[in-house]
Amino acid sequence: MRNDAVWVRGVTGIQLHHTTDLQDAGRFLGNAMMALRAAHARTGDDRYSDLVSRLKTLVAETRTLETQARTRLEGLHATDPEQFVRCREGEDPWPDEIQAGFIPRHTCHDRCLYHDHDVLDAILQCTCGRPPCRACAIGGKPEN
Repeated sequence: MRNDAVWVRGVTGIQLHHTTDLQDAGRFLGNAMMALRAAHARTGDDRYSDLVSRLKTLVAETRTLETQARTRLEGLHATDPEQFVRCREGEDPWPDEIQAGFIPRHTCHDRCLYHDHDVLDAILQCTCGRPPCRACAIGGKPEN
């Protein structure tokens, strides 16, 4: 993995692991493959079936990468569930992603289910005592 790229990743909700991106890529490649099969069925043009063959390889490679990433994600959950939660909540970066430029999740717009939304069953989930937003202190206010 290359670590020379630096960019700011401001997280505004839960922080998704790149497994989600790989799922999307596999789904989009699969959709492209089906569309090209349909174009081949309608036209008989072998150029479309050649693309389908190449996409099959890409889909398989993407699924392999997704499986590897999911295995690492599940390993983190099994070995360090507290870090997993911190990563999911956007407090820490995922360990197998580029660390440079990470900014914690903006919590300045979070609302308490109990106090702000009158959900009485949420008394044990009160978030009012959280410290000020670290992301605002590091990277500035989020855009609304």
